[in-house]
Amino acid sequence: MIRVLIADDEALMRAGIRLILENAEDIEVVAEAGDGREAAAACRAQDIDVALLDIQMPSRDGIAAAEDIARLSPRTCVVMLTAFGEEASVTRALRAGASGFLLKDTGPADLIRAVQLAAKGEPVLAPRITRQLLERHVRSGRDTDAALRRTEELTPTERDVLRLLGTGLSNAEIADQLYLSAGTVKAHISRILTRTGCANRVQAAVLAHDAGLLDDR
Repeated sequence: MIRVLIADDEALMRAGIRLILENAEDIEVVAEAGDGREAAAACRAQDIDVALLDIQMPSRDGIAAAEDIARLSPRTCVVMLTAFGEEASVTRALRAGASGFLLKDTGPADLIRAVQLAAKGEPVLAPRITRQLLERHVRSGRDTDAALRRTEELTPTERDVLRLLGTGLSNAEIADQLYLSAGTVKAHISRILTRTGCANRVQAAVLAHDAGLLDDR
């Protein structure tokens, strides 16, 4: 079972998400929180696989909570819930350790699928949306020199994997592009995260943009 935490300051929103997720046979909502402080405490106290965090919450917002969870419960995958028009907060959330982000009006089937993917360490957004958000908000403030230094130890194949990861492709799609097995791609991504100091694949995608790996595509 995938153990999920729902954090939102609106009780009705939490109830709606819980109702959707409880329709999935492999998902169990084990905790709820009304603010970021409660969310981080719940992840620390319980074995949470996926934490769904609203960005805008009182006491401690979702971005600060994501930072706390990354420190206190590193195995928990954090997915941010955002309203349309809050894209400027997305980059901050990714850098704080979030594994992905969803719009609050995401359909029930897509929400369930997103939780299942997040639990496996896979992207939770369509590649088109990932590219748009990353290109709009990351490029403007990137430190290319620092990013290149972080990628110096990567092999040519790992750089290719990182470049494709930066476009928002899944492991299977990267494997198709590079004629590798999905398992091999997963192993490459694990080494990339270790060598670059990235907490998750979304931070690695940001790094790919910062390093200019997608500039010539």
